Amino acid sequence: MTPARVHVGGADPYDVVIGTGVLGELPAMIGDRARTVAVVHAQGLPEIARPVCGALGEAGYAVHALPVPDGEAAKEVGVLAGLWSSFARLGMTRTDVVVGVGGGATTDLAGFAAASWLRGVRAVLVPTTLLGMVDAAVGGKTGINVPEGKNLVGAFHPPAGVLCDLATLVTMPREDYVSGLAEIIKAGFIADPEILALVESDPKGAAAPDGPHTRELVERAVRVKAGVVSADLRESGLREILNYGHTLAHAIEKNEDYRFRHGHAVAIGMVYAAELSRLAGRLPADAVQRHRDVLASVGLPVSYAADWPGLRATMTIDKKSRGATLRFVVLDGIAEPGRLEGPDEELLAAAYREIAR
Repeated sequence: MTPARVHVGGADPYDVVIGTGVLGELPAMIGDRARTVAVVHAQGLPEIARPVCGALGEAGYAVHALPVPDGEAAKEVGVLAGLWSSFARLGMTRTDVVVGVGGGATTDLAGFAAASWLRGVRAVLVPTTLLGMVDAAVGGKTGINVPEGKNLVGAFHPPAGVLCDLATLVTMPREDYVSGLAEIIKAGFIADPEILALVESDPKGAAAPDGPHTRELVERAVRVKAGVVSADLRESGLREILNYGHTLAHAIEKNEDYRFRHGHAVAIGMVYAAELSRLAGRLPADAVQRHRDVLASVGLPVSYAADWPGLRATMTIDKKSRGATLRFVVLDGIAEPGRLEGPDEELLAAAYREIAR
């Protein structure tokens, strides 16, 4: 089947290629100006990194594999500094390229390493997880974590291209694959209800990488994100809708020392945002129930109980906040996102009680 191409516009346009066996597209994304290619890959993925390095070597590039820790452990200052040192030893110039191979944490790190080396070199991303394909690798957001919060240090640095090889999804652990579905379902709630309909028609198939709608779900989610970031790269307005569910999600992740899957946290965060929308008089109760039903049908959590004051304090350190004003992405209806600024503290607590029960 011919790969799908989703174009991401803006000042630095690029394509997201979606299909099976698409590594042959990689050299064209690197281009003929590059001499050295640094392949930053999760150390637990040598079987995927090897063919990437092989394809680039056959194309004539000087290829260097740079393994980094798996998962969120990669997004630390020390790991980033190690990459900078490696780039220096390799003599990487502004015409050379960083290729990120792995899940969202790896592509976030690789993208930020590229953005910060020599004030910016090109990056090509090869996400190997569902979450990476539909979220982290698309849109140009790069970053690392600090003890105070997730993704608080980073840069907007659009990649030169993104390759989504659906074959890599087949070997994913089921829980990790289901976690990635949260971002796909989010795209359904904020922009494309057909995504919700596809999941509702076959939850079991949606939760499997070889399901009948996998490619369409990935394409639809990528198209939603591409459309938003093409219009608003730097999150000055429209792009904020992509953070639906993320304000509480990031607080949960920090509360769990980043051992909680991102998609699981986003699922809970979406139910919280939906309850907040309902309590604010903006979303009907049946739409909130639809959140719970769709998410639970594929095995995602819809409740979470912890210390509310601690979570609330963590939410204050949020990228959408303006000064002391907390801002939430909410819904006025399915595919009708809006914003709620400076909500009453009792409203926030009441919405939390709904998901903590």
